[in-house]
Amino acid sequence: MNSNKKDNIYHDVRPLPPSIYKVTALEAAPKLLGQTLVRRTEDGDIRCKIVETESYGGIEDKGSHAYGARRTARTETMFQEGGACYIYLIYGMYHCLNVVTGDKDDPQAVLIRAVEPLTPRDAELMRIYRGKLPAGKPANLSNGPGKLCRALSIDKSLNGCLLNQMDGPLYLEAGADITDLSIVQASRINIPYAEEYAFVPWRFYIQGNPYVSVVNKQAAPFTIPR
Repeated sequence: MNSNKKDNIYHDVRPLPPSIYKVTALEAAPKLLGQTLVRRTEDGDIRCKIVETESYGGIEDKGSHAYGARRTARTETMFQEGGACYIYLIYGMYHCLNVVTGDKDDPQAVLIRAVEPLTPRDAELMRIYRGKLPAGKPANLSNGPGKLCRALSIDKSLNGCLLNQMDGPLYLEAGADITDLSIVQASRINIPYAEEYAFVPWRFYIQGNPYVSVVNKQAAPFTIPR
């Protein structure tokens, strides 16, 4: 569908710098915070701020689907050159969205764990796609990887979509200046099988943002290297 010009009044449409797709997942994960995820739908474009990410990097990461160079029909997208999205299904019912980064044949992926709608209109469209929400705080709309995929109508049909192409159904735009964000890092969520990699501080989130899925009291301040 064609983007409604009215949707663009409240922000400057700028692509992410290509460099963010060329680095490792661990380098890219904090840099994706504050950036804008755009889902183009038949009802209009939905824009959200990325507020929480998780890094899964390389064949040595025991938390990664590609650990040990496991190359299957499911993981093949992870081996693409940075810029594609890797979408998979967990528990047979929840989709998860990842940003593929790095070089071809080096499986690097950043899981998008939580997003915040940019405007009330974006939030309303997301509520329509989510359906009936459980009682609780408004952030339950998209404060988790499965929740945000439902709210943005993201499923495996979008697997491999190029996030660095702004004419597609799902893409990334430049958002907030990351130097203005208060970023913390903490351990990843629900990967006990990853052994020593289960506790590495490879999850990043914007401190104090209500849409963050899990707040870790031991989270440490993180400064993005210049």
